[in-house]
Amino acid sequence: MNPQNKPVNHGMVLSIIMVSYLMLVVDTSIVLTGLPRIQAALGFTPAGLSWIQNAYTLAFGGFLMLGARTGDILGRRRMFITGLAIFTLASLAIGSASSPAWMITFRAVQGLGAAVLAPSTLALISTHFEEGRARTRALSLYAAAAGIGATVGMVLGGLLADLISWRAGFFINLPIGIALIVGSLRHINETPRQTGRFDIAGALTSTLGMCALVFGIVEAAESGWASPLTWGSITIGLVLLMTFIRIESKARQPLLPLTLLDDAKRNAAYLARLLFLSGMVGFWFFTAQYLQGALGFTPMLAGLAFIPVTIPQMLTSLTVPVAVKRFGHRRILLTGLSVCATGVLLQGLGAVHLSYVGGVLLPMLLVGFGQGWVLAPLTVAGVAGVAPENAGAASGILNVAHQIGATLGLAILVVVYSGGHATAYDAAGMALHTGFVLYMSALFLIIALFVSLRYIRFHPVTQSYQRNTNYKVTEQEA
Repeated sequence: MNPQNKPVNHGMVLSIIMVSYLMLVVDTSIVLTGLPRIQAALGFTPAGLSWIQNAYTLAFGGFLMLGARTGDILGRRRMFITGLAIFTLASLAIGSASSPAWMITFRAVQGLGAAVLAPSTLALISTHFEEGRARTRALSLYAAAAGIGATVGMVLGGLLADLISWRAGFFINLPIGIALIVGSLRHINETPRQTGRFDIAGALTSTLGMCALVFGIVEAAESGWASPLTWGSITIGLVLLMTFIRIESKARQPLLPLTLLDDAKRNAAYLARLLFLSGMVGFWFFTAQYLQGALGFTPMLAGLAFIPVTIPQMLTSLTVPVAVKRFGHRRILLTGLSVCATGVLLQGLGAVHLSYVGGVLLPMLLVGFGQGWVLAPLTVAGVAGVAPENAGAASGILNVAHQIGATLGLAILVVVYSGGHATAYDAAGMALHTGFVLYMSALFLIIALFVSLRYIRFHPVTQSYQRNTNYKVTEQEA
């Protein structure tokens, strides 16, 4: 449990891990309330603005499984520090951005750092805290970081954008990152290395394939579906993804063991998760802009306006163990998806009324209550029946479905929002087109509900295994 046989300051270790993970969670949402200011400062088009999120999530999702594998082979502390260094330096570069290309490039680098860092956080808890009460407490606090991180990011991003600059939201990572690296070198022990191979070809073809596919879809929002660049990019993306599948079928130690895709129920869980994130990304991304562009909120008020989502989500997330015991995974999953879809649809219907209390507040409460009951059962379904040696890979697929679902969903919703062109809208136009986006988001959630209702069934699992899957859920909520 302590590989280097020296005393461990558990309080410091847990603080370092929690703050580093909180930094990842906060950074995912801190940018959302600053998007209008970033667009004005750097000259992003409405469609191009989505790449601030897409570049990050594509790199994060595309390299996540390789990042986990790298930690196994080279040591978790080493990769934890490497991920922190990449993430911190990329944050400094983003805060200094002078053009859209600059910002998008280093958002991708930041996503790569997150892909190296994130898998090591849970692993280091396992190696520094004995199984039982100590580990349970550590993981509970880790889960709390995920629960509050999104709201902290929205509020902090809005506050900094209002009082200082949107750039401050990225510069703040520099002193935090340096302190975490110094603390890691002093307090965190290295884990034993394992033998193995890196599936570099698989990581590159999957990530580049998804980038090309998403670029083609987003390009349709600017140039139309008839554009050669649109279809050329989509074609290249599909070819690269098919190449990735071929590579994985022949690799000795693949990133994606194809045997994991033999079970229809697990596949349904992956698909439902992808659809769920495709829908929810529209809610978060476009509501943040709607609050400022259509309702005239300042960035700080826009961040505070999301509190009605996060508090119910935290409450329902905490009730998952009790609710599962009483109603079962399937019922709470279907209930959560239904409530989320209802909330997003109602917000779409109310968008044209240009009222926060009348058109946003109640839907937000519904979305918050629903979200808290969705991810846990989807995680259980996604790893059910998996052999122990493939549990890490199955968790990796869930992470990838989470990130790629958000990326693909956002790309499609940008096309819906733009209406085939990249014109900026006035308040009424933004409200109308935000409504269209939320209708499409609700459709994604309804399809996820249908897939879950028709195909997902739950296998019995042990209490110990349930605990482990609940810990995995917290990582997805970043």
